[in-house]
Amino acid sequence: MKKIAFLFVLIIVQACAQKAPYGKLEPLGKFPSKLKEVSGIEVSSSGTVWVIQDSGNEDEIYQLDRKAKLFQSLKIDHAKNQDWEDLALDNNGNLYIGDFGNNANERKNLTIYKVPQSELGKKKPNAKKIAFYYPDQKNFPPEKDSLYFDTEGFFHLDGHLYIFTKNRTRPYSGKTLIYRVPDTEGEHTAEPLGSLFLCGDQDRCSVTGADISLDGKTIALLSYGLVFLLTDFELSDFSKASIQTIDLNCQTQIESICFLDNKTLLIADERNKNGGGNLYRFHLD
Repeated sequence: MKKIAFLFVLIIVQACAQKAPYGKLEPLGKFPSKLKEVSGIEVSSSGTVWVIQDSGNEDEIYQLDRKAKLFQSLKIDHAKNQDWEDLALDNNGNLYIGDFGNNANERKNLTIYKVPQSELGKKKPNAKKIAFYYPDQKNFPPEKDSLYFDTEGFFHLDGHLYIFTKNRTRPYSGKTLIYRVPDTEGEHTAEPLGSLFLCGDQDRCSVTGADISLDGKTIALLSYGLVFLLTDFELSDFSKASIQTIDLNCQTQIESICFLDNKTLLIADERNKNGGGNLYRFHLD
């Protein structure tokens, strides 16, 4: 009898010692089954959550509550989801969809769709097209040591969209390139703003999402299990920015991040065989 009791206690202890796959993240809710590949997230001024999915999914944006319950889906008119990877929002409530996923670094049709706030109440919102290219990409694709031009993270600030590329270089350099483009319809040359070295682990250090705090003082860059917080930066030169690295101890494929307030992040992961498909909250110190 004592042996059975001991084994029971041992099982309980081991179960409690197992780490949750979402690590330090606080789960708020599970996304509906149709939202398996959430790739971008933003919070509207009313407090509802907008999300998108990446390549192979519908040309739609989805509005949810803070527990990931779906309110509605809106099909974006005049917009094609080649590879939607992130969302941004400006102070006027205009929503920006980053169609710039570029795994093979071959695309020449990089696009950001601007959905005016006045269109978000319609079933088929119209979108304006912001086309752009990276002036320092000369080959499509470039050599393996120059695969810098995939993108999964951006944010809006003061009339511009700030873009942080996803590093796919081999050997891995650990850098993200930074650009900005105007938030106006048309064709634009992305303005290079330098680069940042984040870390040297090719499995953990490539940017999968980005946002800036409401007070404009902190930039959050998401990667696989890590958040890089940038402070003390200049928008035309990020080379002197202070970088704090936070390990979320998260084992799922986290792809999306946004600020809920200046000290709170919302994070989402994709659903796969290892779990995920959830909306999370994370409080900054």
